[in-house]
Order: sequence, then structure tokens, then C-alpha cells
Amino acid sequence: MIGEINIDGVFVSPLLLCLVAAFFVRLGLSRLFERVGVYRLIAQRPLFDTSLFLLLTGVFFYALKLFTTPLS
Repeated sequence: MIGEINIDGVFVSPLLLCLVAAFFVRLGLSRLFERVGVYRLIAQRPLFDTSLFLLLTGVFFYALKLFTTPLS
């Protein structure tokens, strides 16, 4: 289990950090997809952006869990 992360004496939920990271990565990917033209192939852009955000949150949370748990 992942505990809170201590940032200068302030305990922050790991899920909050993953949400913030996923938000900024999704913004960058959205700009990239707009320039490349990927959004022309997507029928429901808001649904695509929401699912991309949730997938990125899950990937970041899983990666955080892998890097913080000790190997046994």
C-alpha cells in the first residue's frame, strides 16, 4: 500500500499527485494530437480526453506503486 508522500512537512495523497501529473501530460498530448491531426479521427473528443486522463492517472498510480514498494 502507498502511504502519503511528505513534501516539506505536508503530507500529500499519492492519488492527488497522480491526478495533477496526468492533467498536465494530457494537456501536452492534446496539443500534440491537435497539431498532428489525430482528433480528426475521433468521434467524441470530450469522451476521448476524459478516458485519456483516467488512463494516464492509472498508469502514473501504478508506476508510483511499483517504484515505492520494496522488492522482495
